[in-house]
Amino acid sequence: MEREVRVRFAPSPTGPLHIGGVRTALYNYLFAKKMGGKMILRIEDTDQNRFVPGAEDYIIEALNWCGITLDESPVTGGPYAPYRQSERKPMYMQYALQLVESGHAYYAFDTAEELDEMRERLKAAKVATPQYNAITRATMKNSLTLPEDEVKRRLESGDPYVIRLKVPRKEEVRLKDMIRGWVMVHSSAIDDKVLMKSDGMPTYHLANIVDDHLMEITHVIRGEEWLPSAPLHVLLYRYLGWEDTMPEFAHLPLLLKPDGNGKLSKRDGDKLGFPVFPLRWTDPFSGELSSGYREAGYLPEAFVNFLAFLGWNPGTQQEIFSLQELAQEFSVERIGKSGTRFDIQKARWFNEQYLRAKPDAELATYLLAALEEHQITCTPEKAEKIAGLMKERVSFPQDFWQEAAYFFVAPTEYSEKVASKKWNVQAVEVFQDFKNEIPALADFNADAVKELLLQILERRGMKIGQVMQALRLAATGAEAGPDLMQIIEVIGKEETISRIETAIAKLGHYATA
Repeated sequence: MEREVRVRFAPSPTGPLHIGGVRTALYNYLFAKKMGGKMILRIEDTDQNRFVPGAEDYIIEALNWCGITLDESPVTGGPYAPYRQSERKPMYMQYALQLVESGHAYYAFDTAEELDEMRERLKAAKVATPQYNAITRATMKNSLTLPEDEVKRRLESGDPYVIRLKVPRKEEVRLKDMIRGWVMVHSSAIDDKVLMKSDGMPTYHLANIVDDHLMEITHVIRGEEWLPSAPLHVLLYRYLGWEDTMPEFAHLPLLLKPDGNGKLSKRDGDKLGFPVFPLRWTDPFSGELSSGYREAGYLPEAFVNFLAFLGWNPGTQQEIFSLQELAQEFSVERIGKSGTRFDIQKARWFNEQYLRAKPDAELATYLLAALEEHQITCTPEKAEKIAGLMKERVSFPQDFWQEAAYFFVAPTEYSEKVASKKWNVQAVEVFQDFKNEIPALADFNADAVKELLLQILERRGMKIGQVMQALRLAATGAEAGPDLMQIIEVIGKEETISRIETAIAKLGHYATA
């Protein structure tokens, strides 16, 4: 019988969730949905020294914002609870002891000073990477070198110890990666990793394997930085007798800096002017604030669509995908092997596409919220019309107010560039006629306004292109924008007349013969 697909996202609560971590969670989620399986969140908090208050809540909130729903987690619970490793602490020792009893692990009693001495000795002997391994373990204080009765006495008297994996000296360790194919590592490159620390807490390596086995995880999809640990994990599965049910591995390519030089780090965003976290984060120790995509005005569906394409592609020209469509199309085989450059302009482009696809009534809510903050009243109908006019010109929800403020607030400053080139006596004469004849319009709409302007221009033997930029300047103060006649219709008769009169008065020094 085929096993149900079960994947897990297993972050450590050591700070905010990096965008690379969100992508890992997303790919796990898409794979689970594609395969009709389950998505599990497990919090790997065995390293209590690095625990950061609020980090776990942040991780859960970030996943919720992205629309990544969890089948099992510390919040939702599930049949394999608890889902925090710190709450699973009592169960790990039995597996470490099982490895000791089967001869695949051993007790090590070395002090920190003795370990330092060993490393210095190896450095002096020109050993490139000093390690506690199949060779050096013979010179150290452990249950492989000490007499059995001394080991027993040390254990009974409560001497501090760790349990280390006994890695074979000469063996090829092979695993098949779903993205990279066969990966082979010689055991001489693997050190005798600590499995249980002296405080009784497991290290990542042991806890990770035990939990994946007990939670029946079928596929481990994680970042490329874990690839060097994968052979070690294969050995653990083998030595614990779980090789037959070992999950399949897929190691995701790195997210690179925009210039392609190195991994995108937490510091790069603030330095380069874009967020590297999904949500804003305040460091509880330093108070340092890091920006987030949500607060920057990115829509979660645009953010997720952008993130999916950082390393994966559907093999077609289509770029806009809902979360459900991504799940239908997703396949691990279409994930690239090499790192992907981070492109914030592409993220912005996705946001623009999603904003433009929304109904004007929904976009109007962004504008109405900003107007309320500025204590400006506006009908939903008017806001909807403005949102419709502006949506091709905005990238973020907050842009609706920034770009459309002139619909509600008359300009007090004017573009000098446009005024010096386009504001002249002929234009002012047209505008005088225009403002004088506007009150006679029965229907004040864009078509009627344009027809009136064209009639005035025809009488004066002028073309519309001669006055349009100057008229826009008078009405909005801006150099560019959506259809000017539509703007004038929304502003209304009285306000249009008032703005033209103000501009004529303020820009008089440009209107020379």
